[in-house]
Amino acid sequence: MERLQQELLKSDQDIPFRSTKRHTHHTWAQTFISRPELYLQPRSLEELQKIVNLARKCRRRLVVVGSAHSPSDLTCSSSWLINLDDYNQVLKVDKNKKTLLVQAGIRLKDLNKEANKHGLTMPNLGSINDQSIAGAISTGTHGSSLQHGLLSESVRSIRILLANGQAVRCSASQNEDLFRAALLSLGALGIIVEVEFEMADACNIEWEQTLAPLNQILDTWNTTLWTRKEYTRVWWMPYMKRAIVWSAERTNAPERPPPSSWYGGSLGFHIYHNLLFVSNYLPFTLQWIEWFVFGMQYGFKTGTTTSAIQPLQTGLLMDCLFSQFVNEWAIPISKGPEALRRLSAWMHGEKDSGIPFSAKGLYVHCPIEVRVSDTSKSSRPRPYLDITSKDEPTLYLNATLYRPYLQDPPCRWRYYEAFEWLMKDLGGRPHWAKNFSYTSRDQISGMYKQTMPEFMKIRNECDPEGMFLEDGTIGICLSMMKSNSHCKSEKCRDEKQ
Repeated sequence: MERLQQELLKSDQDIPFRSTKRHTHHTWAQTFISRPELYLQPRSLEELQKIVNLARKCRRRLVVVGSAHSPSDLTCSSSWLINLDDYNQVLKVDKNKKTLLVQAGIRLKDLNKEANKHGLTMPNLGSINDQSIAGAISTGTHGSSLQHGLLSESVRSIRILLANGQAVRCSASQNEDLFRAALLSLGALGIIVEVEFEMADACNIEWEQTLAPLNQILDTWNTTLWTRKEYTRVWWMPYMKRAIVWSAERTNAPERPPPSSWYGGSLGFHIYHNLLFVSNYLPFTLQWIEWFVFGMQYGFKTGTTTSAIQPLQTGLLMDCLFSQFVNEWAIPISKGPEALRRLSAWMHGEKDSGIPFSAKGLYVHCPIEVRVSDTSKSSRPRPYLDITSKDEPTLYLNATLYRPYLQDPPCRWRYYEAFEWLMKDLGGRPHWAKNFSYTSRDQISGMYKQTMPEFMKIRNECDPEGMFLEDGTIGICLSMMKSNSHCKSEKCRDEKQ
């Protein structure tokens, strides 16, 4: 520490070094906690360069964090943690190209707010808009539409600060290999400082959601389910064998507010939260909780439909409610019906699931979120670490487990072990920033046989000393890539204390 203080006194005295030693960092869901040596909030590129140069001299690792909405330990560090919330300006608006050049710390909600001033909006969103633009693209964030791929498909260029202190711009026509690595980098290449993002014309969307039997979902899978409207997502309730189908398309019609949300209100929120807490001790009640809570929210009879018209940038969002673990995988869309049937059979104790783990006495939370994207027809550069299917549309299955009052559910390990086994059996890949727990480094390396060597080559050229390999499981995975279980260690099973 004495050497660090000396370096700080000597280096670029006119450039601020905004830091504190008294910061405790935790993920949004409080699934992981870390206490960084320094917590930094720079406001300029010069400040960022000073941080990188000092970290290199002092042999410190750097991790960049935005909203920390990832439930994994991706943003945790015991070294230096950089938050870019004060590095969030719009630098240029090009109405002809419909692009905004922004500093990387801007949150998606603020990016849309600024874009709306010019009649523009982001064409696609995930479930929330609290992430920074850099964090959203660096973790492979996606929405749910066969007309869209990852959010990074709309990125036209990136400027990234490397370990040598140089800020380099890359795009499809300039440093393409670096661009493909930076489009989904997990923060392992350097610090993204600027993003040029392509927008769409601002508009409203009209959405409707309908309670439907699972058989109807499966029967329309290859016909109208995913193609009837531009945006579609499904929330599957496994114990009732039903699902909510939410779909939306653009419209010129005026806004029409959505109906009141039962668990979006204070009473419903706290009833649901307390019922989940009770289920930690009486797991069999989850099937009845599913019936009651989602009946109150969406209706008790199949065919019940609600609708609304909202601006695109808010209509696509949803409330994440409580602290949660999220285990999400991408599989080919053609494998979707098999995945749902086998997972349903396993949960109900039927013998034809083919999953080699017992579900006896196991009850899980719902809903299981089902979403889609399509990158197979895109002519734009694909990220090296892209989890999507190359030859057909992609299906995302999201197994969420809530943590009522920050208490882990008892089903977590057995459920996730079976879920991941099935996903791997169907040729899936885990979402990098979620809680996958039973997938080894060898298995991950095998999923990216063609592209992982290219990504690692570029990563090692950009950061030969591993300054940007964070302390968490993803950093360890990228730095070692050998046959140890990804998350079976005690470090990964428990919160970082």
